Amino acid sequence: MIITWTGGLLRRRTGRLVATALGIALAVALVASLGSFLTASKSTMTDRAVASVAVDWQAEVQPGADPGAVLAAAKSAQGVKAAQSVGFARSTGFGATGAGSTQNTGPGVVLGLPDSYRATFPQEIRQLTGASSGVLIAQQTAANLHVAPGDTVTVNLPGVAPAKVKVAGVVDLPQADSLFQKVGAPPQSQPSAPPDNVLMLPTGVFDKLTAPARSVDPAAVTTQIHIARDARLPADPAAAYTSDTAAAHNLEARTSGGAKVGDNLGAALDGARQDALYAQILFLFLGVPGAVLAALLTAAVAGAGAGRRRSEQALLRTRGLRPRQVAATAGAEAAVVGAAGGLLGLGIAAVAGRAAFGTVSFGASGASAAGWFGLALVLGLTVAAAAVLVPALRDLRSGTVAAARRVVGRARSPWWMRYGLDFVFLAASLLVFRASSGNQYALVLAPEGVAAISVSYWAFLGPALLWFGSALLLWRLATLVLAHGRRPLARLARPLTGTLAGTTAAGMSRQRRPLARSIVLLALALSFAASTATFNSTYQQQAEVDARLTNGADVTVTQSPGVSVRPAAGKALKVPGVRHVEPLQHRFAYVGADLQDLYGVNPSTVTGATSLQDAYFSGGTAKSLMAKLAAKPDSLLVSQETVKDFQLTLGDTVNLRLQDTRTHTSKTVPFHYAGVVKEFPTAPKDSFFVANSAYVAKSTGSDAVGAFLVDTGGTHQKEVAKRLGDQLGTGANVTDITKTRSTVGSSLTSVDLAGLTRIELVFAVLLAAASGGIVLALGLAERSRTFALTTVLGATRRQLRGLVLSEAAVMTTGGLAGGALIGWALSEMLVKVLTGVFDPPPDVIAVPWAYLTVTALTAVTAIAAAALNAARRSSRPPVEELRDL
Repeated sequence: MIITWTGGLLRRRTGRLVATALGIALAVALVASLGSFLTASKSTMTDRAVASVAVDWQAEVQPGADPGAVLAAAKSAQGVKAAQSVGFARSTGFGATGAGSTQNTGPGVVLGLPDSYRATFPQEIRQLTGASSGVLIAQQTAANLHVAPGDTVTVNLPGVAPAKVKVAGVVDLPQADSLFQKVGAPPQSQPSAPPDNVLMLPTGVFDKLTAPARSVDPAAVTTQIHIARDARLPADPAAAYTSDTAAAHNLEARTSGGAKVGDNLGAALDGARQDALYAQILFLFLGVPGAVLAALLTAAVAGAGAGRRRSEQALLRTRGLRPRQVAATAGAEAAVVGAAGGLLGLGIAAVAGRAAFGTVSFGASGASAAGWFGLALVLGLTVAAAAVLVPALRDLRSGTVAAARRVVGRARSPWWMRYGLDFVFLAASLLVFRASSGNQYALVLAPEGVAAISVSYWAFLGPALLWFGSALLLWRLATLVLAHGRRPLARLARPLTGTLAGTTAAGMSRQRRPLARSIVLLALALSFAASTATFNSTYQQQAEVDARLTNGADVTVTQSPGVSVRPAAGKALKVPGVRHVEPLQHRFAYVGADLQDLYGVNPSTVTGATSLQDAYFSGGTAKSLMAKLAAKPDSLLVSQETVKDFQLTLGDTVNLRLQDTRTHTSKTVPFHYAGVVKEFPTAPKDSFFVANSAYVAKSTGSDAVGAFLVDTGGTHQKEVAKRLGDQLGTGANVTDITKTRSTVGSSLTSVDLAGLTRIELVFAVLLAAASGGIVLALGLAERSRTFALTTVLGATRRQLRGLVLSEAAVMTTGGLAGGALIGWALSEMLVKVLTGVFDPPPDVIAVPWAYLTVTALTAVTAIAAAALNAARRSSRPPVEELRDL
């Protein structure tokens, strides 16, 4: 009997079953796609964190411990690929004589490196010029001493006579911060900057050179064991961090306190685990609503035939079937649409993965992808059961045959409408949003060095309650308009239906519940598309802003410390492809006992090479504060932290101590506090000042430039950077925004968000089209009896077509208006709640108008196609239509 009933459904109710299966397929495909991508993203974050580290561990040998024993313990530790001993010696300074002048530097560091060190740790040292072995000098030190390969450098060590070495090559140290870290010290106690002067010697030369200093002061020379690991780490960054830190602690225990481990790999994984949590949050914020919407779509599609299904069940019961048998028929229908929709959804997910990422698994391992695909299939079956089987069982328990076959009846308002649940949800959403968007609120809490991390999931209530509350409020408003707005509806329908306008308005009023449901579903689909697209666009916008802030401009030429370059040197940088070159001063200034960076700008021209957003400042717009610097040259922009620490108010005098190049002594220069600067191109994240470059030059006797910001018009940055690099050689550091864009972002920005965006936005368009077209088509198909009777009573084809189009127009208007309002509110709330994802926070959200236009047109087209098809079907002879019912 079940097989016969199922076969009949497939033959007679094909459209309804296919539509229900499509809704399930969208939910399954979305969950499988985003879940697999989330797993792959976490694995990618771990891999990138591992690849970003030059030396995994730096184990510093403690006083009294045997370096050989520590080296042996490190080599024998599980998961260690290689370990090498590196010597560190503090120098009182370096000197060099050439071209009739002698150059001397301040204190520095001498390293003793084994011959195979660069092969074992290839990322630690970058070759610039000269030989790759022998005595190597850091680029900045070479610039300070004016030396090149072949020149002689004097090394001064405490307590011993100076020694001379011959430079073989000039190198750069890309990871100097970690190389010269204070092993074992907390982050706040680490050096603010690596040493300016570094010399690298072969181990034999280092030992011979430092032996006298070691005999005078054993603490003057320290030994570190640099370790490369090849242990297999978990794919999840949080689990990988826990595994790595445990292994580091194990090594410390194995040496019985003879070594402290500086865990560079753990530090990289520490940052990646927070990004992994943000990726998980993005999955919940952007993926779950889509899956919920697909489930609601499925329920709406199944609900469109609820009346017919109840009549069919009543007919089966009148013919002698027991309730259990009737329930079995509903279960068979749920199984068919669940299995078909689930398998179709998995196929869609596989195709999407291959199209967007080149692999069916979205880059995740086979087991992880299979797990998500299996979970998505179970979800599809669950949705099918909830949409088809559960309503049927409820009708069987609560209804009678007579009630099920009744056509006319008064519908009671839903319970949530009577109790005002929509207003409760919106009020609760506002309260949660205000709490979760406060200045001291942290969505993700991952204390540095602490294994435990936490997410404040209750912040999800704000957007979730807004989504559901807005949907219920729209349902309430649509129901009220349809129930009490017959006259306006009739006037609007009159051009399409003529004398049938009153009947059309009455029909929409009678069908207000399914019509309101269709309006709400369309609005939710459009709001999902709008909020997802807006968030993604804003994210990409801020990622670009972050790269520009860090690099400063399209291309930035940073002068080596100690080298004095005047603004006029910027003329030589105008190579082909350059539109504008802007000099930027970089000095250091004391405010009280606090040393901060000071940036001198030309307020009138600085925006010609870089962009300044209003969000970078407080107390005025970017334009007004630059105008203030120009009008009052002694004006000073100060960080918020400094304003708080020194209790500053606008107009206060701020005395800074700057180096006077004429007297080579510190000089007190008065400024006046004019506003707050939060971010500035090339500036650090913490405290700094921005001032008028002309006033700084006049006060210090030097207009020396720290960097040149080069504008290329947003194109050919790599080519321009290469030309400038070839032209300047090792005398300056040239960076371009394309390289910075891939390095400054968190590991969250490094994953393929473009592929994820394409997946989300394609699904959003499909959901919008399905919510509008399929639901309307099925709703109209279920009312074919009404259209047939209307024809029998004398309605013309034009009037029937107008009736259908009027209903479609009401649905479209309500859905578009509601979707726009909900999408706007949800976008604003998402961006605010997820502020931690953006660096820096956005000044304004980025609205992808082109995508939103395409989405709206797609939904309107689907609705129009469904309406026109229903109008065409309504022209069938009434006798044929009534015979089929």
